[in-house]
Amino acid sequence: MSLWFFQYVFAAAAATIVSGAVAERAQLGAYLCYTIVITGFIYPVVVHWVWCNNGFLSGAFTADKSMTFYGGCLDFAGSGVVHMTGGVAALCGAIVIQPRLGRFDERGKPVPMPGQSTPFQVLGTFILWMGWYGFNPGSTLGITPAGYGTIMARAAMCTTLSAGVGGVTVVFFDRIFSKQYDVGMVCNGILAGLVSITAGCACMLPYAAFLTGFIGAFVYYGAPARDKLLLKLKIDDPLDAFAVHGACGFWGVFAVGLFGHPDYVGFGWDGNNGDVAGTDYAGLFYGGSTLLGAQFVGWVAFWSLLMFFGLKFAGMLRVSEEIEMAGMDVSKHGGSAYAGSEGKA
Repeated sequence: MSLWFFQYVFAAAAATIVSGAVAERAQLGAYLCYTIVITGFIYPVVVHWVWCNNGFLSGAFTADKSMTFYGGCLDFAGSGVVHMTGGVAALCGAIVIQPRLGRFDERGKPVPMPGQSTPFQVLGTFILWMGWYGFNPGSTLGITPAGYGTIMARAAMCTTLSAGVGGVTVVFFDRIFSKQYDVGMVCNGILAGLVSITAGCACMLPYAAFLTGFIGAFVYYGAPARDKLLLKLKIDDPLDAFAVHGACGFWGVFAVGLFGHPDYVGFGWDGNNGDVAGTDYAGLFYGGSTLLGAQFVGWVAFWSLLMFFGLKFAGMLRVSEEIEMAGMDVSKHGGSAYAGSEGKA
């Protein structure tokens, strides 16, 4: 039952990522449909591939169950399984649903559409950051087995380092171009660092966690969702869901193949920090090779596109232009989200 609840909240996390990419123009029924498909079909398959003993990408046990790590996809808390899954699905949703009204002018140039509440964004970021300590250290699934307390401590420390350096790096790098300190950049930089370290939080040394968050900041800032490429393609991702979760999720899984320490890469399959079958299963910087080559998960895009196009053709994906212009808070929920606000809320 505890494992069921663990997977339930992770599945919910993967599904909720998509909402940021289709915000302000998706029907409520579309949210319900894609949530059912992602949590009931797309996510469970990815989880089985990577986290189940007999998954074809898993590196769990040897055939005789001797508690020996023999290589495979190492994603401790879900940079790929959860975040890249949600981020890729989010990108597919943004492509199919098309941009918000007014996002591009008559010449096709993007029009800034800033958020509504900076205090809420900051509050939400800190709530997520605190929740990540259940997400990452909690992925040991227990603290009483031998060695799990040490694993949880390492995961918490690496999570903190990566998140902190991610936020600081993004805001100062962004200031070079914007000439201002953008609070939103701090928030998304923190999330980029958190997503980046989620796969390797329990198998990295502190310096590697620092570098993972630092590089993750540039992955977020340079991701297509923040670059001009997606905007040129008229893809509107209001909350940078793909940049934070998709791009940084990929980097997080890839980073394990670089920085996975040979003393720790077997932690998830052996409470005593793993009986690693040689350095081939360590990160590339420690002389390993196999681990790097095993850090790729795919399948989400095909089914996500199929799902979103199906909703579109069924007329269930996007609200009408009149409802979008009026704002769904007023038209669907009977009031504004903020006191004294008018129009779209």
